[in-house]
This record gives sequence, structure tokens and C-alpha cells, in this order.
Amino acid sequence: MSKWKRLLAVMAILAMVAAACGSDGEDTTTDDGATETDDTGTEDTTEDDAMEEEDDAMEEEDDAMEEEAEEPAASGGGGNLTMLQWQAPSQVNSLLSSGTKDLLAGSLVLEPLAEINPAGEIVPALAAEIPTAGNGGISEDQTQITWTLRDDVMWSDGTPFTAADVVFTYEYCTNEETGCSNETFTDVTSVVADGDFSVTLTFEAAKPYPFEPFVSYSSPILQAAQFADCVGAAAKSCSDENFAPVGTGPYMVTDFRPEDTAVYAANPNYRGSVFFDTVEIKGGGDAESAARSVLEVGEADYAWNLQVAPEILAGMEAAGNGRLASAFTANVEHISLNQTDPFADPPSEGTPNPLFVDNPDLNRALSIAINRDELVAVGYGPSGRPTCNIWPVGVQSSTNLDYCLTQDIDGANAILDELGYLDTDGDGIREADGYGPLEFDYVTSTNAVRQSNQELIASYWEQIGVKANMKNEDASLFFDGTCASDVCIWKFFTPMQMYTNGASNPYAGAYLNGFDSEKIPTSGTSWGGDNIYRINSAEVDGLIDELLSTALDDPRLNELAIEINDAVSTTAIIPLIHRANASAFGINIENTGELNGWDSEYWNIEEWTRAG
Repeated sequence: MSKWKRLLAVMAILAMVAAACGSDGEDTTTDDGATETDDTGTEDTTEDDAMEEEDDAMEEEDDAMEEEAEEPAASGGGGNLTMLQWQAPSQVNSLLSSGTKDLLAGSLVLEPLAEINPAGEIVPALAAEIPTAGNGGISEDQTQITWTLRDDVMWSDGTPFTAADVVFTYEYCTNEETGCSNETFTDVTSVVADGDFSVTLTFEAAKPYPFEPFVSYSSPILQAAQFADCVGAAAKSCSDENFAPVGTGPYMVTDFRPEDTAVYAANPNYRGSVFFDTVEIKGGGDAESAARSVLEVGEADYAWNLQVAPEILAGMEAAGNGRLASAFTANVEHISLNQTDPFADPPSEGTPNPLFVDNPDLNRALSIAINRDELVAVGYGPSGRPTCNIWPVGVQSSTNLDYCLTQDIDGANAILDELGYLDTDGDGIREADGYGPLEFDYVTSTNAVRQSNQELIASYWEQIGVKANMKNEDASLFFDGTCASDVCIWKFFTPMQMYTNGASNPYAGAYLNGFDSEKIPTSGTSWGGDNIYRINSAEVDGLIDELLSTALDDPRLNELAIEINDAVSTTAIIPLIHRANASAFGINIENTGELNGWDSEYWNIEEWTRAG
């Protein structure tokens, strides 16, 4: 019996019990409208006999319903859910990769203490409630947060989830040799279990917004028993654990092939029920073929990250086999200007870039040469907006850089002339003293929209004497958080990269602190760290420290967010497009709710169903 039928059965039992007890005139009709008597009149019985038979029948039905209602809610029954992530996951351990493709794969299995819903609100996951000052969960001096854990959570192997697992996860991630990609523990001094179902985090200073560690799909909990031997240098070699972590989420991995396919089965020890028996994440191909499989052909149930020209998506959706879903949060397509030298030895580690560091005029020239409206029209349509900000969120979206919204080729040429970058040999490419020609390798992922945007940007820059050597890499390698390949964005072995980055938290500090100089990825951190750009600025570090200590209701908070945005968006980053998350669902996939742009798009997958 389905969970909906079981619910009706329970409601029917409650209605009958209320009738038997005398309910002061309450309506006791069963919700499903079923009659408990046979009104055909074919049997010749007295009224008393009929009533007696009716009572017997009702008693038998009550017993049957009670028996079924007492059974645990069984998972499954909905068959297989086919999901297309054309950027195939490299692993399932979310703590070893900040690549969205891997975080999504992990989010079906691993859970945090709290999630962020589509409205940007923090909601409990493994926690029993959200800590506040009022319920005693946040200390008066804001240096501690105490989480009360649910006491009914089991790992998929049948063992109980406890505070010891939370403490272990902290120890796992704060071991520098682990190469943990999660940067939320940098200002946590201790994580202590207060019994089996309570854990207290202590921060090195007041933390006005303490909801970063163990919050959202980027900061889940690992099982201590499984990962005990995977701390430090051993972390990356624990393939079995990283490919199939024991989790508390609705699904568990049954087969994982890196850069290819992940197969999941319903977790038999999950605390709730799920509709789909199995889930299959298929990688490979490209965004357009994934979109076509769902929207036009109807052979898959979901497709993620549809960076496809808007007119093509519209034509596909018209076929009627699927629907598009989108959500604007903080995702920005941008060009990164490497703040370290990719040609030094070792590359992109320590040696400042001789051209891009402290050179806001060059950044401005490159930026104003670009026609962002054209980029949006060609690649994004209604799912993109031109932007000059890496943090384009609400009232914290700066207007100070709006000059970039108007293309100005003449202005860009004048700036480069003033800098003394001239074309002395007549080959159409300017040169900079001590650097040479303004010719840069500019790499992004293999994607039709990105390649069309690359071509446009190359044509704009050609008009100002800058040559861009456009390169593209397989997305699964480019965004591979393990950095097994040298083309991964964290190694950044080229002068320029283009991709989309965004926040998994609406609090500005959770994202902007990623520009802190202490978070620069290096070989010594196994390339873990959010500061991919290699920004090494005492000014930015100071602004970040102030931001993280500023009260949420202090107007200075918005000012600081804008100052940090302006500092990095005029030196190390050229923001281009404020992108919406864009995905597609099969027409018969229901109960998905709004697309979640702040957390995993799969955050409520246990609620998804299929019609019919």
C-alpha cells in the first residue's frame, strides 16, 4: 500500500474511534468516502442482523487498517529516477571537493546539521532545531553555538548517528593533510560532544552568523567509523570510502564510476520514506544533449545546469515532455585573472603575477571592452543578467562598478595607451614592459555557450590590442575537486579562467571570506581552498575580518560586502553574467518544489514523485 493510502487508512481509523467515543457533533465521515455497509438489498436479513454484520465488518476492517498502520513506512515503489549531470561527479565525499557536480552527488547520501531552503532560510536536517539565543543555542557573547541533534537518525549501515560523528568530521577537515575543501572551520577552535545528541562549537571570536560549519550540502557529516583511517594524507587514497560513503540521507551508493555514473538505492534505515527505489546520475555529453533528453525526447527525468542558448531551450520545451526550472541567487559567470604567476616554478604558487596584481586599470580596460548584453542574449536569455559584481545579492549589490554595463572600446584603448601598453611591432598586439605581448591563454569548460562567449570576448579584446588564446577543457576534469588533472580550476595553471561560482548561503560573509589570503589553494593543501584567484591582499583580509565580526543588523554589514566586492571585482575578477540556476524536470516529475539555488538542487529529493 502506498504512503498516501496508508495515510487515508490512519485517518479513517481516527474517524471511527472518534465516532465510537461520541464526538459532540463532529463530522466523522471517512475522507475516502468509503461505505461500510452493503446497500444492494440482495440479502434477506433483519435490521438487527444487518447491524451486527456491519459491526463485524467494521471491526475486521479496523483490525486490518491498524495492522497496516503499525507497519513502518516502506521506501520505494517508484522505480528508477534518471538524472543527467553532464559534468559527471568525480567522487561522493563532499568534503574533498567544492565542485558543484561532486557536492550534488554527495547530497543524496551525506547530510549536514541544517540545510538552506529555496527562500534562503536555515532549516533543520540532522539537528532537532535551529539554535538561537532564545532557545539557549547561541551564547550571549556569540562565541559558541550548541546544536541539539535528532535522536532517531541511523547511518545506512544501521548504526546510530551521534555527536561523535560531528566531532570526527571537524577533526577530519581541520587536518591540513586531508585536503578538505570545506573552509568553514577556519575560525572554529573546538567542537565538543555534550553527550550523544548535543555538540558545541566554539569560535575564536564573536560570530554574529554562526551558520556555516555543518550547514548546507557543502558541509555534511561523515561517519567516524567508516573514515577513521582516512584522516590526513590517507584521505585521497580512500577510494572505497570516497566513492561510497555511509550516509544518513535518503539514498546510498551501490555503484560509482568516476566521471561517468553514480547509482543509488533507497537507504533502508532512512528516517522517512522515499518514492523512487533507485536513482541514477549519468554524466557525460553536454548541456544541450542533456536538455534534449529531458525536454524534447523524454528519456530522462532531470537535467542539471542547462547552459544552453535560450532559443534552443524554448524549442525543446515546446515539445511538451519536460519543464524548465530556474532560480537567481548568487551565481556569477566571470573571468578570473590569476594573481600568481602560472609560468613560475612552481606554477601558480607564491610568485605574484607580474601583470595582474595591483593593476585595476588593466582590469577596467579588459572589462569595459566587453558587451555583456550581447553575451547574455547569445547564451542565456531570461536566465542571465549583465553584472559588474561577483556578489550581486539584494541591497549588497554594488552600483559603483556600473560603468562596465556599457561597452566602451575607445575608453579601453585610451586606458591601455595611458598604461604604456603599445603595439610597437605592428602585429596588432600591445606589449607591456617587463612582460611582453598582451597575449593570454584563456581556458573554460567545453560548452557551446561558453565557447560562443569566448569567441565574442576574443573579438572585443582584439579591438583593443589584446589577444586571447581560447582553450576549453572537459568539464568533468575542469571542475574535478580532486585535482587529479592539471586542468582543474584550483590549480589554475593558466593566466585566465572562466566559469561560474556562487554561494551556498545568503550570508555575504560565507562567500566573501573565500577571498582571504589564507585560503589560497597550494600543493601543500592538496589544492584545497576557496581563494582560487590567489588574491593576497592585506586590505581585503582586513575587510573580511571586519565583515565576519559585524552584527547582522548593523548597516556597516552591507557597506563591507560592497567594499570587498569592489576590491576583488576591479583587480582579480571580471564579473560578466548573473546567472540563474537552470535545470529541467520530466513533465511527470512532481513535488519538487521551487528549484533551490542556495543549497543542493536535490535537497528534497525524498519528496519527489512521478505521476501516473
